[in-house]
Amino acid sequence: MTRAVFVIAEAGVNHNGSVERALAMVDAGAAAGADAVKFQTFDAGQLVTRRAARAAYQVENTGEDGGQLEMLRALQLTADDHRALARRCAERGVHFISTAFDMGSLEMLAAFDMPAVKIPSGDITWGAMLLKAARLGRPLILSTGMATMDEIAEALGAVAFALTRDGEPAARAELATALASEAGLAAVRERVTLLHCTTQYPTPLEAVNLRAMGTMAERFGVRVGYSDHTRSLAVPVAAVARGAVVIEKHFTLDRGLPGPDHAASLEPDELAAMIGMIRETERALGSAEKGPTGEEMANRLAARRCLVAARPIMAGETLTLDLLTAKRPSDGLSPMEVWGLAGRPAAADFAVDEVITPGAKEAE
Repeated sequence: MTRAVFVIAEAGVNHNGSVERALAMVDAGAAAGADAVKFQTFDAGQLVTRRAARAAYQVENTGEDGGQLEMLRALQLTADDHRALARRCAERGVHFISTAFDMGSLEMLAAFDMPAVKIPSGDITWGAMLLKAARLGRPLILSTGMATMDEIAEALGAVAFALTRDGEPAARAELATALASEAGLAAVRERVTLLHCTTQYPTPLEAVNLRAMGTMAERFGVRVGYSDHTRSLAVPVAAVARGAVVIEKHFTLDRGLPGPDHAASLEPDELAAMIGMIRETERALGSAEKGPTGEEMANRLAARRCLVAARPIMAGETLTLDLLTAKRPSDGLSPMEVWGLAGRPAAADFAVDEVITPGAKEAE
């Protein structure tokens, strides 16, 4: 992750099961300027049971009721598809990432050169997956949609345990102990980025709550980012301004396509516009130090004022506040010196608008 803000173009399952469309999405994500294009890897039979109903947003966005199993089976990609996608990413100069939704998929993805392992919001309470993912030795990106702060802490505890201890925890309480240890907390802070997220597709602006990023950063001392499900271009940019170092945004080749996530996704031109605004925001954030820039120093002479005579002043005349005023340019005494001059005799004659010389301050 070489840039200050790592932008993930989330293709997800918006390929609708077509590897040709998925490859085209790699091309579109790269052209938009993303750092990575991310997919989702799963074996539907290992992810859901036959009784698992579709989420409300999936029913609304697909227009179909029924179970998740049938829907997800139509969205699976093969191992060969993944290899083709990884090759296309390399050709286009973007990172390939995919989120594993089952253990077998995680093992398969471990062979790919991914810059990070992504844990989805739905798996933040799956301790076994967290242990296995953490032990792959790569940076972890953990989405926190639907999670409480206590659940986030426990998930980080699982990561801390995985990174500092062997085997499996004997009891759930060991996760908190691992996170509370100096080594565990240091390992988590080195390895994990938490993504604030609202699991609602699309997310209304009132449910975004970007300030929660700061809450997580303050409590856990980790890097934070934002996974966005709004239709807005501005919200991810605002997240960057509030300290997000990772932005994940769903995109699609055509928002009118059928499928569960298209409605909450950007189209390629919108994705490019969002990334452009993020890069501008990165540049504008600059330094935390407050002071004049080099460019500003060149403008101080023209923009600031100095003390000049408000009316003609005779040498020896007692200077008063009404005899002095401040005007541009700032090629004389600072207007802040006016109180020190008041009550002193003028060192020389001064015409209207003539710069008051330092000698006036020194005269007795």
